[in-house]
Amino acid sequence: MTVNVYVPRDTASISMGADEVATAIANLSEDIKVVRNGTWGMTYLEPLVEVETENGRVAYGPVRVEDIQSLVEADFLKGGEHLLCHGITQDIDYLKNQERLTFERCGLIDPLSIDDYQKNGGLVGLKRALKLSAKEIIDDVTTSGLRGRGGAAFPTGIKWNTVFEAKANQKYICCNADEGDSGTFSDRILMESDPFCLIEGMVIAGLAVGATKGYIYLRSEYPLCKVVLNDAIKIAEAQNYLGNDILGSGSDFFLEVRIGAGSYVCGEETAMLESLEGKRGMVRAKPPLPAHVGLFGKPTVINNVLTLASIPIIMAKGGDYYKDFGIGRSRGTIAFQLTGNIKCGGLVEKAFGITLGEMIEEYGQGTFSGQNVKAVQVGGPLGAYIPLEEFDLPLDYEAFSEAGAVLGHGGIVVFDDTADMKEQAKFAFDFCVIESCGKCTPCRIGSTRGSELIDKGDFELMRELCDLMDSSSLCAMGGMTPIPVKSAIKHWQDDFKD
Repeated sequence: MTVNVYVPRDTASISMGADEVATAIANLSEDIKVVRNGTWGMTYLEPLVEVETENGRVAYGPVRVEDIQSLVEADFLKGGEHLLCHGITQDIDYLKNQERLTFERCGLIDPLSIDDYQKNGGLVGLKRALKLSAKEIIDDVTTSGLRGRGGAAFPTGIKWNTVFEAKANQKYICCNADEGDSGTFSDRILMESDPFCLIEGMVIAGLAVGATKGYIYLRSEYPLCKVVLNDAIKIAEAQNYLGNDILGSGSDFFLEVRIGAGSYVCGEETAMLESLEGKRGMVRAKPPLPAHVGLFGKPTVINNVLTLASIPIIMAKGGDYYKDFGIGRSRGTIAFQLTGNIKCGGLVEKAFGITLGEMIEEYGQGTFSGQNVKAVQVGGPLGAYIPLEEFDLPLDYEAFSEAGAVLGHGGIVVFDDTADMKEQAKFAFDFCVIESCGKCTPCRIGSTRGSELIDKGDFELMRELCDLMDSSSLCAMGGMTPIPVKSAIKHWQDDFKD
């Protein structure tokens, strides 16, 4: 009797030895079928090996090659007890307490099996969308309350409607997969573990606004994503979910992966467009907006990976279903990524509203070092540093904005009490020095002067500089650099004393 054993094939798992573990397990017996699934996002347990049993998939992890002999002795192929055993995978607290909408298939399926995808709810949204008018699709997305998951949090329905109403002989869908913020990896997990979800979302976006061509702008540091996406695109084309006359609907949509060149600022939408056009990645002045004058001068929808990947479930179950999750104006779910000095790092998809403290303690289980948490940076390298006394802050866009912070892409980086916050503040300026496109003076020169002022200890002048960068920079690169600096000075003044 053949036993299915699941070993993930995402970047994080492979870096921890998943390929070697998969080979070693396959060599145990001809009766073992090793399935290379995606990751569930529990990175602290990778490589996570699952064995299919009558009661469900039993999880073991983190598994190293040297652990396999003891697993065999424990009869793991029948779900036997072992120190690395965590029981039924979906009963692990880290997973079962999540609200998985966008990531519902990640870890469950073979990423490149279109059959697995369909058996687990895939393509239902596309098939429904093909029966609706463009306006009906946009209305459903608007009803859902979906906002841009890349960090800007702009209402997706409004953006799509703007492109829909624009008159042009060609329109584009551009997926911003340049996931460059520190502590973020949700885009990568989605692309490596459920690529058809992103493809389906982009096709639906094309149907909604009248676009026939799409691009996925992928950061160069994600080579496995490139392979998985290109393979998935070929499979989708062969099955007529991409290309000419999709499922006999008369609608066309073509998709292509383009690779960036390691520039952080190309995560900004207009710099990304410049790069896609073969130019140096520099920020464009706005207006005109990309929705009116975007890629190659044509109306363009630019959305983040997770924004587009949220579309299939919205179309499958309706906007009202998605809207039922979340609080206030922050509807649906968001993928939080726990990294830094944390015991249980990984991806956690939750409805908006859980507090930062709950996320760190209940899911992250505190620091990896065992020392006290000193600060948490949320929203990437230009996000605010948040102290313990503000851990009751709800994780939603408006609450964070009111607190002078940003939720961003959902990255959460934890620092213990050994961290030097003066050095962290200086890092924000130094990061901007390196990554600025150089087009505007406040960002290009201000970041350099800011780093110098921290070294000199001239904090009064530095505050004036921060205000200038905030109000005068061309894009969020320079405008947000002061956020981590100001928060570090505000909450950890002792660290700035010589």
